[in-house]
Amino acid sequence: MKLVPHITFDGNCKEAFEFYNHTLGGSLSMTTFGESPAANHAPEGWSDKIVHATLTLGEWELAGADVPPDEYRKAEGFCLLIEPDDPKEAERLFVALSENGEVQIPLQEMFWSVAYGSLIDKYGIPWEISCIEAPGGGS
Repeated sequence: MKLVPHITFDGNCKEAFEFYNHTLGGSLSMTTFGESPAANHAPEGWSDKIVHATLTLGEWELAGADVPPDEYRKAEGFCLLIEPDDPKEAERLFVALSENGEVQIPLQEMFWSVAYGSLIDKYGIPWEISCIEAPGGGS
């Protein structure tokens, strides 16, 4: 069994997942409503919206999809946590993900992390970045 976070969007899943792929790396696959067996059941004008996206990052996956406006709910009660090994990578990720978003906690040293911060990205998805390297360079 594996756990795969699945996030939803109000019509901009393709843009978001292309941004995540560019920022995080990995391998991206996406299927539109028009390309799927659900094509005849998609809302009008939604043939180019994403019925399923998967961003594969090593052995981990992040899934997503567009949902019709009457079914979309803002992301709340969770965050996606990234734990880079290097503080410079933590900073790069934080800067990229927070661009045009909302920084909740600026990237800073905490007792558990040499670089921790939280944000909501421009797509409304909450993230935490926490560099697991111990202060002083040891782990």
